Amino acid sequence: MNNTAEQLGFTPEDYLAWEAEQAVKHEYLRGEVFAMTGVSIAHNKVNLNLALALKQRLRGGPCEVLMAEVKLQVEAADAFFYPDLMVTCAAEAKQDSHTVSRALLVAEILSPSTEAYNRGEKFASYRKLPSLQEYLLIDPDRLSVELFRRDASNHWVLYTFALEDQLELASLDLRIPVSELFEDLLPG
Repeated sequence: MNNTAEQLGFTPEDYLAWEAEQAVKHEYLRGEVFAMTGVSIAHNKVNLNLALALKQRLRGGPCEVLMAEVKLQVEAADAFFYPDLMVTCAAEAKQDSHTVSRALLVAEILSPSTEAYNRGEKFASYRKLPSLQEYLLIDPDRLSVELFRRDASNHWVLYTFALEDQLELASLDLRIPVSELFEDLLPG
């Protein structure tokens, strides 16, 4: 994420109208608009592997897997983000819309330029989303996976997964081998 504001003082309505006309995606946070940067090939591969794994396991059910072109509105944080991937089980995803407001799972693929933001202010905003149950951070450089899960007392608990582990997504009642997420990045 580029930390330079393109313009100050947008209302959410102004942002949505303006963003629809832009060639480059921009995220919105409390009146400021930030241009999104490109991603690495490793980032793209991991995101595609995650999307395919989820799509295959969720096929035929009520949940939708949505990738980086769909905005997530976090009204309580006065924000619109483009997560790398999200899953929603709400009917809103079935409509012809560019924005979702009830994600169950959000995933971000880390890069050196976005890691601090994804772990800090972005996660703080995501935690204000009542529907969100799990926040997944995947680092293609370290081949590491971290999952933050909301517990019954509304606390976020960190779970880490190694390459040989099964990633357990309790919000979707499914497991994915971590090695599947890093397919095409592993040696040999």
